Amino acid sequence: MAAVTLEGVSKIYHGGVQAVRNVSFDVPDGSFCVLVGPSGCGKSTLLRMIAGLETISAGTVGIGGRVVNDVEPADRDIAMVFQNYALYPHMSVYDNMAYGLRNRRTPKPEIDERVREAARILAIEPYLDRKPRALSGGQRQRVAMGRAIVRKPQVFLFDEPLSNLDAKLRVQMRVEIKRLQRSLGVTSVYVTHDQIEAMTLSDVLVVMNAGQVEQIGTPIELYRRPQTRFVAGFLGSPAMNFLPGRIGREPGTIMLDERPIRIATPPAAAPDTQVELGIRPEDLRLVPRGQAGALAMHIEFVEELGATQLVHGRIAAAPATVQVPTGAIPPEGTIELAVDPAATHLFDVASGRRL
Repeated sequence: MAAVTLEGVSKIYHGGVQAVRNVSFDVPDGSFCVLVGPSGCGKSTLLRMIAGLETISAGTVGIGGRVVNDVEPADRDIAMVFQNYALYPHMSVYDNMAYGLRNRRTPKPEIDERVREAARILAIEPYLDRKPRALSGGQRQRVAMGRAIVRKPQVFLFDEPLSNLDAKLRVQMRVEIKRLQRSLGVTSVYVTHDQIEAMTLSDVLVVMNAGQVEQIGTPIELYRRPQTRFVAGFLGSPAMNFLPGRIGREPGTIMLDERPIRIATPPAAAPDTQVELGIRPEDLRLVPRGQAGALAMHIEFVEELGATQLVHGRIAAAPATVQVPTGAIPPEGTIELAVDPAATHLFDVASGRRL
């Protein structure tokens, strides 16, 4: 196994378009790193530079302590799983999985042992004689992963492998990928735009935006203490609410619609400074009318999700969402909500940085 190290990695295309800007982070040996961000943020480009499928304009990529900038993809000891499976349609499942080993002139008994072991791990043994067209999307993705497993690489690279699957199958495959990575202990780098995939799969989470890294850490670190407004709004479903306010003259308060809201950690900024107060939907709590410090919310519509409701409306003239148990809130009218001071997040209006 091997760690992956990126130092000052950048990608500039012809015409000066900078897709990736000065990215540096480490993926420890045996860990699962997820690169997440919106479409066009540079995450797939970064993955392709690790794989050797894109040239590196600046910086270095290291695998297992070896700088691989000028090493051919086939010599980097990595295996990549693509979004579109990339299976050979005329070959059986067995031959698809064995193909890379045959090209490396691996002895036939070893090929057979590796293919059948991977098929057992992935529960695709009954399909070894079938062609890809006879398989479901989930089965094809298992074959693509099996082809990677048989190579016994130092690093697995996943480029949005679940985006072609339906919602239920994505959940199932997500669990299988995590279980597989833990059992094999192979360092993995996984690209997705789906923040739920990112949160559930990763040991190391890298949030990217406009070619740059916004924040790196464990999923729970980034969820509980986002360092930028972008990270706060990108992670979490439903998304964090952002309410316009100003720092109160009384220490430890934020003024929203001229109502003082208590916060846990007063920022180092002057009173009356304009800020954005971030509150996650699950951190707003229904309270009786007239309670001191409560926020008024006019209900616009309610989404029923079974065990919970998502209540949409406006707080302090800003759109907001509240997540509550089903039946806790009427379908229309005005409600009042309390905020746990420890669950508040403050962001600078101009820079978007955490205060």
